[in-house]
Amino acid sequence: MSGQPPAPGVRSLLRPARQATYEKVFAAAYTGLAVNALLAVACAPLLAALALVRDPLGSWPFFAVLSLVCAPALAGAFRCFAALGSGSTSVVRTFWNGYRRGAGRALAVWAAGAAAVSVLVLDATVVARTAWRPALMPFFATAVVLVVATVVALITLIAEPSEGPSEGPSEKPVRLRALVRPCLYLVVRRWYLAAANTVVLGLAVTVVLARPVPGLLLACAPLLYAVWATTRFVLAPMLPREAA
Repeated sequence: MSGQPPAPGVRSLLRPARQATYEKVFAAAYTGLAVNALLAVACAPLLAALALVRDPLGSWPFFAVLSLVCAPALAGAFRCFAALGSGSTSVVRTFWNGYRRGAGRALAVWAAGAAAVSVLVLDATVVARTAWRPALMPFFATAVVLVVATVVALITLIAEPSEGPSEGPSEKPVRLRALVRPCLYLVVRRWYLAAANTVVLGLAVTVVLARPVPGLLLACAPLLYAVWATTRFVLAPMLPREAA
């Protein structure tokens, strides 16, 4: 033992973290657990059906319709993530506020996306049995990724505390039809992030299908947060400067 004090670099590593750091960590953990529980409550009909049906993929039209319950729940979860960035930990109130305010628009976006993906998957199934499979399958895969990424981008805008871009002094949210084209442009511009988001969402769906209740109660919030944060980065040009 030389008795010399530790070097400044070692001293900084041994120094306890600030109180604010612990508060942020606990707030993030609490928000994640609470969002998981609220998602489970909001998606209870889907969870019950998944628990009762042995082959969900074989009954995919029924589950495509039932998946509509996920749209307002996703808006509520995204609203909680946005509030967490501003320091708010009122998860239950924030979730249901985002759920209630974004339900109608999120349902419309989700329904259009589910219909488009269903048509694309059916067409891809037919094409897969023909000689055109090598040429057309990449098109169908790309189209599905773009549709999913655009739906998530629109719900992310709907879930913003300011309810997305406004049109003039009245601060009324822009109509969904006016948001589709810029969202699609930004998604295509950052196509690699859209592909990564689709992989993460696919992982979340796989976990929920394999273990519905544990998947929603444990895995959903971290995966959805990663998707939300990436999507907000993609949509930065459409967000107010203070929110981007």
